[in-house]
Amino acid sequence: MWPAVPRTRPRQARKKRQTRERIQTSALELFTSHGYRNATIAAIAEHADVATRTVTLHFPTKEDLLFADDPFAPESLAARLDTRPGAALDAVGEWMRDTMRALDERDADQGRKPGETWSLRVKRATLIAGDEDLRGSARASYYELERLIAAAIGEDLGLPPTALAPRLTAYTVVGGLRELYMTHEAHHRDIATEELLPLVDRVLDVARAGLAELAARRGP
Repeated sequence: MWPAVPRTRPRQARKKRQTRERIQTSALELFTSHGYRNATIAAIAEHADVATRTVTLHFPTKEDLLFADDPFAPESLAARLDTRPGAALDAVGEWMRDTMRALDERDADQGRKPGETWSLRVKRATLIAGDEDLRGSARASYYELERLIAAAIGEDLGLPPTALAPRLTAYTVVGGLRELYMTHEAHHRDIATEELLPLVDRVLDVARAGLAELAARRGP
């Protein structure tokens, strides 16, 4: 008879994920209150009630505390674009909606307040916008999303992904979605997913309008 397989892995994985999220939340709170450069790893560990070594094991660099585990990951977008039944921008909108609602479900499962994820992302966006080095890192992290969207739009149009229309549209989409957290609509109050989704649609509508104009100038 085969020995019983211990059922600890799912529990261990859940605890690991919760620890990572607690460390990231603690880091963001300290970055916001003390400044990114002033908040130390030791202070973050104390705030998260973990050992300093635990922080560095999960997040080898300080920037990782802000950029690791982003739910809007290129891998998930690539999978959505690869299986899309229609236009690339429609698939991007569906990916955004599904990812945002999945985050709401995760927050509910963890007992977080509604909208807490978006409040944290507003703080994160504000912090990144105020630091030149972080802005550069953020820009680099968004490049892969732009590349994926440009390639999909180019496929829709029968153009190479490096053509002006796909590249410019992809830049508009990613830049617009990135800036949502810094807009008046999102930045000056607690905001929920159902209030953010119309802003996502507005960004995509701007991109569609620009793409239509570029297509019209290109001609048949």
